[in-house]
Amino acid sequence: MNKLFFRLLVLLMSLSLIGIILVQVYWFNTSFKNNEEQFKFHVKQVIGNVADKLQKEEAYTFIDKYKKLKDSIGKEPQKSDFLEFGYYQRNSRTNETIIYSNNIISEDYNISSSFFDKKADSLKLKNFSSKRVTEIYNNGIDNAVQQKVVPDIKIQKSGKLDILDNAQFEIFFKDIASAKPLQERVSKEELQKLLFAELNEYGVKTPFEFGIYSNGLATKIQSDKFRYAKNDTYTIPIFTDNEGNNKYQLLVSFPHKEKFLFSELVGITVLSIVFTLIIIIAYSSALNQLIRQRHISEIKTDFINNMTHEFKTPIATINLALDAIKNPKIIEDKEKVHRYLQMIRDENKRMHAQVENVLRISKLEKKELDITKESNNIQDIIDDAIDHVNLIIEDREGSITTHYNATRTTVLLNDVHFTNVIVNILDNAIKYSPEAPKIDVYTENVKDFVIIKVKDQGAGMSKVAQKRIFEKFYREHTGDLHNVKGHGLGLAYVKRIIDDHNGQIFVESEKGKGSTFIIKIPLIN
Repeated sequence: MNKLFFRLLVLLMSLSLIGIILVQVYWFNTSFKNNEEQFKFHVKQVIGNVADKLQKEEAYTFIDKYKKLKDSIGKEPQKSDFLEFGYYQRNSRTNETIIYSNNIISEDYNISSSFFDKKADSLKLKNFSSKRVTEIYNNGIDNAVQQKVVPDIKIQKSGKLDILDNAQFEIFFKDIASAKPLQERVSKEELQKLLFAELNEYGVKTPFEFGIYSNGLATKIQSDKFRYAKNDTYTIPIFTDNEGNNKYQLLVSFPHKEKFLFSELVGITVLSIVFTLIIIIAYSSALNQLIRQRHISEIKTDFINNMTHEFKTPIATINLALDAIKNPKIIEDKEKVHRYLQMIRDENKRMHAQVENVLRISKLEKKELDITKESNNIQDIIDDAIDHVNLIIEDREGSITTHYNATRTTVLLNDVHFTNVIVNILDNAIKYSPEAPKIDVYTENVKDFVIIKVKDQGAGMSKVAQKRIFEKFYREHTGDLHNVKGHGLGLAYVKRIIDDHNGQIFVESEKGKGSTFIIKIPLIN
């Protein structure tokens, strides 16, 4: 994949993911604000209804007293015309005349003021009724008056004037109520019950506190934990007097408003977060796979280049040796033929060993490699591995020194594979020693483990290389890519074998100061 295209793809995917998250955050904020506005609307409806009910309940109490009092009066009330008006209409062609009259009559009751706790001699309560008469004269009003004739048609109606009664009573009631103390007009328990019922009806099921203020000052009518909070308190005037003034204000606060508003969104919010996390995990996994595949592609390319290079040399050597043997002068020289045949055998063995390494790793990954374990002395395995590389050490004029400090050395392992592990580590130390290799091998016991340390004085490695040297195909570049032979499989094989033996392997290294490989293997108790 093109590097620029890959970066562009990652950028677009990242922007899309960030966009999704921002949209989710915006949606949550918008939904929360909408819920807050809806909550505010419902609360205003609730406290408005409560204010109306308080005034109505107070009015009903007075109405009940008023009706009982009126029924108890034995004497006939004084009647007087409060208002009288009439209507006259005459048809000039037929001489038909219509006269309509309406009398509004008031009934006055003198009632003792002590009944309503009002300091005055007496109160005048009025009832209003109306008398409506319609008279029709077919021959005109003038003749009817002269002859004192009764109207041809006369319609009479009478009834109560509820509007005037109600208006008169409301004025009277508000005057009396405004003179009473607040505690006699409403109780804390009654107010709490009203608020609770109304809030439940509107679905506002969250704890609330309330209080009544008089001209901005707190009164005794309030809940125990009421505290004024600007953002969580709602207010409305109550007990309006005849002049439209509001001495008292009802305040209702919601200490857990934010929690309640969030609880209404919690279900959809959790789902949104879960789906967003799934997208993030999927995106991270896809991105990781893309990077990994790209990295593997690069490693495989390097591996193929290295293998091609490493196979090219022995193949060329074999071809040259074969060409030399074909030469009539050399074919008769047995010593030279033997030497060329030995070269062919060595190069063939070298290629075979490389193929075997690749196959071993493949079998390990597929769990097809048969690893049978037996009790062995770890120091014998190390000695056997040193024997395998002695010729190379002598050829490089180097040395391997052993420091066996372990007193318990019996471990359960596969001698062939574990010998290959030590050989690979020693071979690595030899290859990465620019000068004559000087290698020290240590053993020691730590609790129920035997520790093996292979220390060289070679080129060392960077911190990045230390983290990745046990990865398949990984090789640290050393300027010239092919100046050290190998294909990045040896240490990967080492790690897999040690893991299979329930052991651990670490590396300590510093650039230019050599490396130390540390193997930790459990002992047989």
